[in-house]
Amino acid sequence: MNNRLRFWVVSLSTFLVALLVGGAVVGTSAPPDEPYRHLGVYTEVLSRIKSEYVEEPDIKNVTLGAINGMLESIDPYSSFLNTDQYKQYQQYLKNGDGKKAAVGLIISKKFGYVGVVDAIPGSSAFRAGLTTGDMIETINGVATRDMPLAYAEILLKGEPSTSVEMSVLRLRKPEPTKITLTRSVLRYPTVLSRTVGSDIGLIQVQACDPGKVKEVAATVEQLQKQGAKKLILDLRSNAVGDPRDGLALANLFIDKGLLGYLQGQKAARENTEADPSKALTKDRLVVLTNRGTARAAEVAAAALLDSKRADIVGERTYGDAAVRKPITLDDGSAVILSVAKYHSPSGKAIQDTGVTPNYPVIEFEPQGDDDTSLTEPQARAAEDDAILKKAIELLTTGKIETAPLARDPQTGVPGGAAREGMPPTVVKPEDKKK
Repeated sequence: MNNRLRFWVVSLSTFLVALLVGGAVVGTSAPPDEPYRHLGVYTEVLSRIKSEYVEEPDIKNVTLGAINGMLESIDPYSSFLNTDQYKQYQQYLKNGDGKKAAVGLIISKKFGYVGVVDAIPGSSAFRAGLTTGDMIETINGVATRDMPLAYAEILLKGEPSTSVEMSVLRLRKPEPTKITLTRSVLRYPTVLSRTVGSDIGLIQVQACDPGKVKEVAATVEQLQKQGAKKLILDLRSNAVGDPRDGLALANLFIDKGLLGYLQGQKAARENTEADPSKALTKDRLVVLTNRGTARAAEVAAAALLDSKRADIVGERTYGDAAVRKPITLDDGSAVILSVAKYHSPSGKAIQDTGVTPNYPVIEFEPQGDDDTSLTEPQARAAEDDAILKKAIELLTTGKIETAPLARDPQTGVPGGAAREGMPPTVVKPEDKKK
């Protein structure tokens, strides 16, 4: 044991003894929610692990696991970076590596591993069939269990044409899948549009990167010139974009009132009101969402739903709309925390609750062995897209006929309702495009 480690162990032991003694004195009289009582429980558990576990534990790893578990319990986007990792992270930001080539994955923490929020259309990850809910077991041979999310993002980016080896866990496959992805400079898909029927305009937005709001505005005007009197805004699998761009997107369809607000423990509430001069249309609007809808797209969806400006058809969104920043600790390590969250006009923290459609439609993943058959992004055909068909039905008839609640073939749960809290309409696999 070197001197530095010996000093660390002695210091930690002294600290734990002090906490245990202090906790015994203070914790017995402290209210149940006081931090002293919670610290007393933690230190007692740590003491029991050290004294009674089957073998002598590595206290450093135990403590690191506790820190990561604590961060994930409050926020799947938080990270703890040790001193060396934080130095790499700072260098990563300084060099602008975040703008280099990537595999196209939007990630968060899930069950201690790195989980997939979504894959950017057209990217290597998208072509490999990676989708919302998949979990990455390893990146270049390094286990992601308790890996800081920010560090995982560094590993996924690099020079163009270089590769990333990973092992992926999927619900429909019991064994990990080995995948090789190639980094490339990402090009976000353009806004796609077309008319559906005689008077319905469809706008498909797969990313809310800078400039996309202007692109959507031009598309709306173009569809109106083509005779569209009703609009469908498709925000499915849209997980890219600053939440402020989501507010700007909602403003295209809302001419007054609160669009949403940003607030944190130390951040004063910051309201965003609709600017009447930026609103383009009052045409009837339906928004499509799924479990891969996140950040800017779900901020827009929340504003449109709460203002009663649009109905939402589809699945509950992922839940990722916050301002995060690194906070340096005394030893040179750092925690990256959400310091403020975006809220819907009704006051819901979008990162905590996501956005639940008022017309829920659950899509089951297609059952098959081919996970690498996805193609480049293209406009979905109405006749092959059950969620879109439901939106058209709503715009045409003013209502959606609900189907009997089927059972998820993987879990046996009726329609996924118990998992998602979303009843009634179910899209069966045979309804999806083959």
